[in-house]
Amino acid sequence: MADPSSYRPEPGQIPDSPGVYKFRDEHRRVIYVGKAKSLRQRLASYFQDLAGLHPRTATMVTTAASVEWTVVSTEVEALQLEYSWIKEFDPRFNVKYRDDKSYPSLAVTMNEDYPRVQVMRGPKKKGVRYFGPYGHAWAIRETVDLMLRVFPVRTCSAGVFKRSAQIGRPCLLGYIGKCSAPCVGRVTPEEHRELAEDFCDFMAGRTGTYLSRLEQQMTEAAEEMEYEKAARLRDDIGALRRAMEKNAVVLADATDADLFAVAEDELEAAVQIFHVRGGRVRGQRGWVTDKVEAVDTAGLVEHALQQLYGEEKGEAVPKEVLVPVLPEDTPALSQWLAERRGSNVSLRVPQRGDKKALMETVHRNAQQSLALHKTKRAADLTTRSRALEEIAEALELDGAPLRIECFDISHLQGDDVVASMVVFEDGLARKGEYRRFQIKTFEGQDDVRSMHEVVSRRFRRYLQEKLKTGEWSPEAAGAAAAAGAAGDADGGHAQAAEDEGRPKRFAYPPQLVVVDGGQPQVAAAKRALEELGIDDVAVCGLAKRLEEVWLPGEDDPVVLPRSSEGLYLLQRVRDEAHRFAIQYQRNKRGKRLKAGPLDEVPGLGESRRLALVKHFGSVKKLRQATIDQICEVPGIGRKTAEAVVVALAQAVPAGPAVNTATGEIIEDETPAPAGAASERGSEQ
Repeated sequence: MADPSSYRPEPGQIPDSPGVYKFRDEHRRVIYVGKAKSLRQRLASYFQDLAGLHPRTATMVTTAASVEWTVVSTEVEALQLEYSWIKEFDPRFNVKYRDDKSYPSLAVTMNEDYPRVQVMRGPKKKGVRYFGPYGHAWAIRETVDLMLRVFPVRTCSAGVFKRSAQIGRPCLLGYIGKCSAPCVGRVTPEEHRELAEDFCDFMAGRTGTYLSRLEQQMTEAAEEMEYEKAARLRDDIGALRRAMEKNAVVLADATDADLFAVAEDELEAAVQIFHVRGGRVRGQRGWVTDKVEAVDTAGLVEHALQQLYGEEKGEAVPKEVLVPVLPEDTPALSQWLAERRGSNVSLRVPQRGDKKALMETVHRNAQQSLALHKTKRAADLTTRSRALEEIAEALELDGAPLRIECFDISHLQGDDVVASMVVFEDGLARKGEYRRFQIKTFEGQDDVRSMHEVVSRRFRRYLQEKLKTGEWSPEAAGAAAAAGAAGDADGGHAQAAEDEGRPKRFAYPPQLVVVDGGQPQVAAAKRALEELGIDDVAVCGLAKRLEEVWLPGEDDPVVLPRSSEGLYLLQRVRDEAHRFAIQYQRNKRGKRLKAGPLDEVPGLGESRRLALVKHFGSVKKLRQATIDQICEVPGIGRKTAEAVVVALAQAVPAGPAVNTATGEIIEDETPAPAGAASERGSEQ
């Protein structure tokens, strides 16, 4: 790990002008490329205290061993040079989008003597007109099948074309009128090229003029009593209209625009692009990238614009580019796009109307794309196996951690302190094994103490299971009980539940315990295990700020590569524990705020509370009932009825509601809230 001060340029050496800079590692490989309006100010920001840098930026500057720069005249030149260098050097710390799938396009090979219409994937070729990309190849083929009736352009391969020319007989499409058969000389090369150009014009959105011309020809043919010709033109018009209907109008005024949307999280981002031509969505594509550099949404948009339009010219760059947020160098980007198009390009954020509505649709597609990408990555067996192996190697475990349990603490300013435990087996979530805890031994905010309590309670239950099956000695049981007796108010309840034959909750031990936090939380979890005499369960912590993995007793963290599948799995486990804890904490707080007097009755669950309120009609009438009347409710014994009467007597009823218009007192006939119910799998 290099010290950035070892290669920091001398003061005054860096020019205060626009330019592009490169960071290189000790092997002279380019690891990062960036641009700046002022090279002096931008590069100085990299050589401050590492604690003040974004974690990803800190990783980059400590990996680098040198920095160099090139001065340019304008910000537009800097933009172009940055794109060229990123493409040339493929730096590891730059955002690089990759297609989440290979999108097909409709291509017309105008660079050939006899242009051909076909489905093409991969990089674009010079002299070929492209339309799309499309989500599915079958969508292109359906459109082409309708269009060939009107524009019988060649679709056959070079081998088929050459063979037909040799034998002097066209292929099947030539016989059924879906190819003009230039291979056998039915049309001249010039006539066939004109057909291809008409096909391209129609696909580009210039449909109105062509349809009007066909309708005029149909009318003239009918007036001249050439009914067969008129019928053929009528069918051609119908085919073109059906082809147009496959792309419904989404924007008025025959708009040409590309719409960008971004969905992102801490680790990855997905970009979706809708290509609108002539007011219709003509194509769609998407990219997914790892956020390997410190980049916000505006930076992701800028990278996407560079990647999409870096090799494009002319009409491939539309008149309007609509984005969710404007990039930092909007004027320079607009000028760069205008130069590539050859005319002005509007780069803006839609604020209202149809364009804003369509942008929301694009954003939903981006969110679905990111979710699908994560699902595929998590569901792949090979990827999961590699992730577990990487974790075992990084943490120096004896084997792959087939069962991982993660703990997280959640509270709201010290109130409603709860914890969560999530379980992953073979790299997949086991939601039926999730558990929730309430912190019992103290009040207030202390994440370290809370973590110690929760881990102790979870593994005390595990030892009780081992003791019951004879896998654990009584001497060890006594030592563990003495070490963790404080706060073990739920032990008797657990034993009673087991005697009733309920499923055992904590019978299986994990190979790895992950805690959400750094050194203090890891030390607390390790101490809890040692107090219980457990030494065969590994512990680690994942600190969110730097995504570092902390081990007990270690002063330095384990840093897994950003591309590591093991790190990705640990992050998913940690994020799931965080989500589950926050959900429980919010539910608990909401139920506390809505709690009624019946919630204080011991042993009175949600079902019997509802039965009481339903039987008497309201809490007010229940308050007026006697103990004998309450005992008449099915499932309510005398002891419970007495507790209900006491609880309702202690609760002070709210003042009567008054109708402000008439002055009348409104009777309270509404049922009380159900209150905080015990939830399946909760550790109360």
